[in-house]
Amino acid sequence: NRSIATLAITTLLKTGNESSIDRLMKQIQSFMSEIPDEFKIVVVRAIQGLCLKFPNKHDVMMNLLSTMLRDEGGYQYKEAIVNTIIAVIEANPSSQDTGLYHLCEFIEDCEHGVLATKILHLLGREGPKTPTPAKFIRYIYNRVILENSTVRAAAVTSLAKFGAVCPNLRPSVLVLLGRCLHDTHDEVRDRATFYLSVLESGDSGLVNQFILDTLQASIVGLQSLLVHYIANPASEPFNLNQVPITTAPAQVTPSSRTDEMITEAKKPTVPTKTRQEESAERIAQIPEFAALGPLFKSSPKPIELSESETEYYVRCDVHTFPQHLVLQFDVTNTLDDQQLENVTVEVVSDNYTVLGHLPCPQLVYNTPGTCYTLLQLPDDPSLVPTTFACNLKFLVKDCDPNTGEADPVGYEDEYVLEDLDIGLNILIQRVF
Repeated sequence: NRSIATLAITTLLKTGNESSIDRLMKQIQSFMSEIPDEFKIVVVRAIQGLCLKFPNKHDVMMNLLSTMLRDEGGYQYKEAIVNTIIAVIEANPSSQDTGLYHLCEFIEDCEHGVLATKILHLLGREGPKTPTPAKFIRYIYNRVILENSTVRAAAVTSLAKFGAVCPNLRPSVLVLLGRCLHDTHDEVRDRATFYLSVLESGDSGLVNQFILDTLQASIVGLQSLLVHYIANPASEPFNLNQVPITTAPAQVTPSSRTDEMITEAKKPTVPTKTRQEESAERIAQIPEFAALGPLFKSSPKPIELSESETEYYVRCDVHTFPQHLVLQFDVTNTLDDQQLENVTVEVVSDNYTVLGHLPCPQLVYNTPGTCYTLLQLPDDPSLVPTTFACNLKFLVKDCDPNTGEADPVGYEDEYVLEDLDIGLNILIQRVF
């Protein structure tokens, strides 16, 4: 049974030790030809975990992944291998040279333009940093000669980055870019003309701005702001600085059950929004926060202000705007004989000014609700780190646990929460 065989081999990969890797790789190589692509993807993901677990063995596993790239297989299978090699390169710098070389060999005979473009982008970013960047130029220029216009355009951009970072290679790159001026496609010619002009100027500021500094913006955020700008015409031109900086996607914890991985491998890959992009969309729908400007950063995960076993379970997300701080409190009422209304969280700190609260109108048993607190950021960055004393305030009404019917009259009550610590990191955004 192929499913059981895949489960067995992935279990071996997860439980194996460093001394058994060579033997496992030989077993996998003969096994891979007997299973379909969706099971191969599961094995590739398991190999990725093994590469990250035992970085000293990256050569053995990289060689196997390179062999898999040359074997027959569909797009999703090849994409999984390419993504695995890229993940290993990013996590283990010592594997960079080997990994880039294997990817170069792959694009020499790659029938998937999307993967070729992705690898060319990686070569342009990481190739110039290697000890011998010149050896990658041949593979990149071959794409200009042999591929379709989309891949050729990506190759031109990759070449320009080598010329920008490596002064000793710039004369050779200029010659190659000059040959691209006669390409049959206008996008390739335009890129070559532009990069030639920038590199020949010798202006390091122009080189950094137009070749090395890529767009640091959330694509989903950019799309959302452009749609809003088109729907609401303004006299001022569109301001790219308002677009949130791109953030790392929310991490997904690998499933502990390999059979779930097999099921997931059969599903098509769907791009997911980052946690910050989801927060930006949710807050943008609240009229009271419409004038705050673009969301700069959201906390990577909720901060618990009470334990889940207590009467009221409260978690806080911190959202940073150019001049303001929005505290989002997700509250769950765990008491079945109470209904809460007008729920707010009062925060106290000498460094911040509370501008207002957006209460949760009603909170019934075991159904989460959200309330917000808006604060003014201090002008002095040294005052940003602080500790908020937090108090949950609400109107409580007794209710029948069986029917859920609440009394018409309630009474004010409050619940002391854990302190909320805010650090200077709310003003620091990761850029990559």
